[in-house]
Amino acid sequence: QVQLVESGGGLVQPGGSLRLSCAASGLPFSRYAMRWYRQAPGKEREVVATIGSFGSTNYADSVKGRFTISRDNAKNTVILQMNSLKAEDTAVYYCNAALGAMTYWGKGTLVTVSS
Repeated sequence: QVQLVESGGGLVQPGGSLRLSCAASGLPFSRYAMRWYRQAPGKEREVVATIGSFGSTNYADSVKGRFTISRDNAKNTVILQMNSLKAEDTAVYYCNAALGAMTYWGKGTLVTVSS
C-alpha cells in the first residue's frame, strides 16, 4: 500500500520560513517524480515544485527564488523548503508521486501565512 505523509505545516508570519516533508512508503521511490502542489481556499490545485527521479527541478513562477525542493532517496523523503513566505502562499500543500500513469497523493498539510 502506497502512503505519502506530509508534515511541517503550520502558522508563520510573512517573511518567515517553513520546511515541509513528505515521507513515502510502498513504492520504488527513486523512480518516481515528486511534486508539491497547493490549493488555496476557493482556488484550483496548482503545482508548486517538481523534482525528477534524477534530481532535476522545476518551480512555479510564483515561488522561484523562495522555495527549494529536494529529495533523499535513501530515506524516501521529499522536502520543500519555503522561505520569504507571503500571505498568498497560504494553502493546503500536497505531496504527489508520479510515474507514467501511476500517481499518488498525500492528504495534505496546511500552511497559513499571517501576522
